[in-house]
Amino acid sequence: MGFADQRFNVNLSILFTELPLLERPAAAAAAGFTAVELWWPWVDSPTPEQSELDALKKAIEDAGVQLTGLNFYAGQLPGPDRGALSVPGEESERFRANIDVAAGFAQSLGCTALNALYGNRVEGVDPAEQDALALENLALAARAADRIGAVVLIEALNAPESPLCPIVSAPKAVEIVDKVNAATGLGNARFLMDLYHLSMNGEDLPAVIDRYAAKTGHVQIADNPGRGAPGTGSLPLEELLDQLKKAGYDGWVGLEYKPGDRPSAEAFEWLPREARPAR
Repeated sequence: MGFADQRFNVNLSILFTELPLLERPAAAAAAGFTAVELWWPWVDSPTPEQSELDALKKAIEDAGVQLTGLNFYAGQLPGPDRGALSVPGEESERFRANIDVAAGFAQSLGCTALNALYGNRVEGVDPAEQDALALENLALAARAADRIGAVVLIEALNAPESPLCPIVSAPKAVEIVDKVNAATGLGNARFLMDLYHLSMNGEDLPAVIDRYAAKTGHVQIADNPGRGAPGTGSLPLEELLDQLKKAGYDGWVGLEYKPGDRPSAEAFEWLPREARPAR
């Protein structure tokens, strides 16, 4: 087994960011990849103009790559925000306004995974109030995803880098997954297992895989320390992905790492070119 047996996609919101958004799908294709994923690209607008959506759709189609994952609107990301759906007031409304837009864009490109980032705790707001709002919004997102045959992903971030986010462990993220599925009865909420974030939390990664592989809808990787490419840190990513595959996970593995002080096109030497196209 090994890296060559995985299905990788490139996250165009952290790699190839030295290029304009509309040039990134072609750059990923030129690097040998056939699948990409994105954070919500319009950080200031949950409802961009149709012309902007159409331009990105065309860029993805013209590049000949498949969009396999998309975030719902999540506020300023990268930046101070960690999602919008649990934040009362304007941000929650922006998330709701984005649900059908994001789902429609995903459907137009055959994308079947939508990541719903939870958001930070807000000073002066009862956490129970935020959690109730989050469950309500996640249920709306899950129903919209179900209408296009997609899953909603719940991601655990890491406490050192996201100290205000309450979803900073695999068990907590899976608890939310189970609550959403119970609320909707649809069963299409899934765990997003980001091995970098979980390692930053000090979690036992082989144990997490054993326990939660069956509830995992997507995997993302970066090495640790540094959040760089595989091989730049000390995580046994090849072994962990092998373990996931043996546990029955056959989905996408998102490359969500920083290229370092070099062009993104040079940050894939760890993966033979013949292993980059999706199979």
